[in-house]
Amino acid sequence: MGQKGTETRKRLLDATQDLVETGGYFGTGLNQVIGRSGAPRGSLYFHFPGGKDQLVGESLRRSGRVIGEELAELAESASSAAQFAAAALRHLGDRLEESGWHKGCPVATVALETAATSDALQQICAEVYGSWEAALRERLAGRPDAGDLAVTVLALIEGALLLARAHRSREPLDRVARQIGALLD
Repeated sequence: MGQKGTETRKRLLDATQDLVETGGYFGTGLNQVIGRSGAPRGSLYFHFPGGKDQLVGESLRRSGRVIGEELAELAESASSAAQFAAAALRHLGDRLEESGWHKGCPVATVALETAATSDALQQICAEVYGSWEAALRERLAGRPDAGDLAVTVLALIEGALLLARAHRSREPLDRVARQIGALLD
């Protein structure tokens, strides 16, 4: 694929990522993706012959990697698991607030909308969550309950993001950060 094709594909994924995160799977139409990306309709089907599910799936994997990389950087600089969780919640809260309370978790809405109806998208959501869970488990290594704690912390973070978005307030994030701190210390 040439430079132009690579750029067009990236624009399509950028547009999809933004639209899906703010509006979910069902709130994102292919015409919106084409309009936002500026790509010709034919390019969408050239780059994503599997249609909307392939486009959304690749977008989810991509956004999952980005969040995973951001969390990995935070984990490296944190001196404890509790400090890491607090930093992660601050970072995700900043992202949410800066988006006008539109961008919480890039995966959650699609997971809720499609888990029962699309095996392919359900699997991708599970993979992304699994990668985040593995990163948390690694940060908690050495603790006999690291696996259970990783799932618990991830669930608390996801729930806090949902509540923060619903309330348009950082307060749920701050409260959950304190409770994760107490749980991990």
